[in-house]
Amino acid sequence: MTSTARFDTSAPSTMGIDSSKRLPSDVSVDLSHSNTMALACAADSVVALTDESQLDAFMASYADIINQKPLFVLSGGSNVLLPAQLDAIVLQPKMRGITLVAQTDEYVDIEVMAGENWHDLVVHTVNQGWYGIENLALIPGLTGAAPVQNIGAYGVQLEDCMQYVRAYHLPTKTWHQLSTTDCEFGYRDSIFKRAPNTWLISCVGFRLHTDINKVLASYGDVQTVAQRYAEQQGRTQATPADVMQAIIDIRQQKLPDPKHLPNCGSFFQNPIIPLEQFTQLQTTYPAIVGYPMPDNMVKVAAGWLIEQSGLKGGGIAPIVTHQHQALVLTNHTPYQATQDDVATSQKYIAMVVFEKFAIQLSREPVWVNTDGSVGYDEYVA
Repeated sequence: MTSTARFDTSAPSTMGIDSSKRLPSDVSVDLSHSNTMALACAADSVVALTDESQLDAFMASYADIINQKPLFVLSGGSNVLLPAQLDAIVLQPKMRGITLVAQTDEYVDIEVMAGENWHDLVVHTVNQGWYGIENLALIPGLTGAAPVQNIGAYGVQLEDCMQYVRAYHLPTKTWHQLSTTDCEFGYRDSIFKRAPNTWLISCVGFRLHTDINKVLASYGDVQTVAQRYAEQQGRTQATPADVMQAIIDIRQQKLPDPKHLPNCGSFFQNPIIPLEQFTQLQTTYPAIVGYPMPDNMVKVAAGWLIEQSGLKGGGIAPIVTHQHQALVLTNHTPYQATQDDVATSQKYIAMVVFEKFAIQLSREPVWVNTDGSVGYDEYVA
């Protein structure tokens, strides 16, 4: 690919290759509408990539400038907390496309480009009779970001049906195909999350099954709602489509739509504590919600902890927990509230929960520093 390759220039804030090989240093790009938390953020430069080959062209054409200014990869903005000023070159993977790679009577292999909306993908696969990710319906964001967080919900994690990730290794400017093992998945964790701005994911490969009788609907109230849908259709057993619709309904009842009330989904991770500690807590709090984990550990519902701490709908304005789901922080002054406002409310909520239960809450969204690096401190970077 030569320097004649074109970048997406559909928005005024997006730039393409020019003969001078210089990025505009005097242009501030508003990213407040590019993160679902609607935090105020201005970036130095933004590059939208609509084709894999464009990345090679960009890295080659702007090598000198890239060596001087950090790169920051931004997907759909559904799981990030952006700073008020982002002094970095922002790369946005917007490649689109869903390809059927292989098909048998039992499964299909598909390849999905990073810019595909995740929920739209779930609906599409179920409508096609391809199952396995229906429990992950209505999770906001784009497909390329899903492996970073190893997204999961209602008993299913991305790694359960993912086969590989095609990604560009930014430091070495090389393409790689990584297996699920290579991705080093953990609970809401991956090699991509632990090495931010090192990889840019361009597409994800999945193997989905075609057995309409194979469903996972025993988590929470999904089974009851899915069974009701089945019976309304005159069936005795729920299908994957019933499960998907049940989860959509449940999530819509509990979780605010970021388009109407800005948020970045589940803000706090469900903490994993030793079984002994959980058993001790049960003596004081018999209703505490926990799920068995390997190695005598228990995953505790963070939302329950926050609610029992009297913080459902609480926090420090303008960032407060949602009145119907304490696990979600919401922004009540969109495009004006900043990362500092989030940090203030986060610290307060975590402090109150720790004082009551001696359990430390960790946030789930990625904390982005001014230089585009990612901070891992439990409170603020």
